[in-house]
Amino acid sequence: MAATLFYLDPLPPVGSVAVLDGKEGHHAATVRRIGVGTRITLSDGRGEIAESTVSAAEKDRLELTVTARTRVETPEPRVTLVQALPKSERSELAVELATEAGIDEIVPWQAARCVARWDTGKARKGVDKWRATARAAAQQSRRACIPEVADLHDTAAVCGLVRDRVAAGAVALALHESAEGSLARLELADIPQVLLVVGPEGGLDDGELDKLAAAGASAVLLGPSVLRTSTAAAVALGALGAMTGRWSARPLH
Repeated sequence: MAATLFYLDPLPPVGSVAVLDGKEGHHAATVRRIGVGTRITLSDGRGEIAESTVSAAEKDRLELTVTARTRVETPEPRVTLVQALPKSERSELAVELATEAGIDEIVPWQAARCVARWDTGKARKGVDKWRATARAAAQQSRRACIPEVADLHDTAAVCGLVRDRVAAGAVALALHESAEGSLARLELADIPQVLLVVGPEGGLDDGELDKLAAAGASAVLLGPSVLRTSTAAAVALGALGAMTGRWSARPLH
């Protein structure tokens, strides 16, 4: 059976004792009732992992002896998701599904047709929720890297991001049901970065498409079905996993 994954930053060196307390310790010792002798995988959330064995268990706290350290390399191409804000009941779902599917970075976007509006008072709370959701989904998926979640972007900031990433060699793709080009026909094997842009429930408006195109993004059709904004990124990531080397890595054991 694969070892359970918990996050601890910084990770201690081999041969030392790590202490898992706080929320992680409570979940491990009290909720999961993990006991002495159990094998645990620790990660700093940025790709470093440590294998360990529980040497002492108390309420809300575990002590673990670190037996090995290694690093998990980020799969290529690196994929960033620009996600227009979904409706409230599907907001965290979009982040959860994208994280489970392997996204590397998530950029929340206040697009023109978003039903959800993260005004000044809501933006920080919304970003914090997305970061907590990404962390929980990464742990559930046994990921050594927790996806980065950026601060809220408006359309001008998104276009700036597209422009910068394309200049650095990335391919920027705006998923759109009326696009003539198809994601499945693209050659992406040697591309270092992919930027996925997913619009809101009402879709991208023509002005946004024009601005994204001027910044260097291409509109592409994902497939024959029109997907919800909360599921489109996960489906696109599945396609990218099969089209590139992203799925060549083995899961953590």
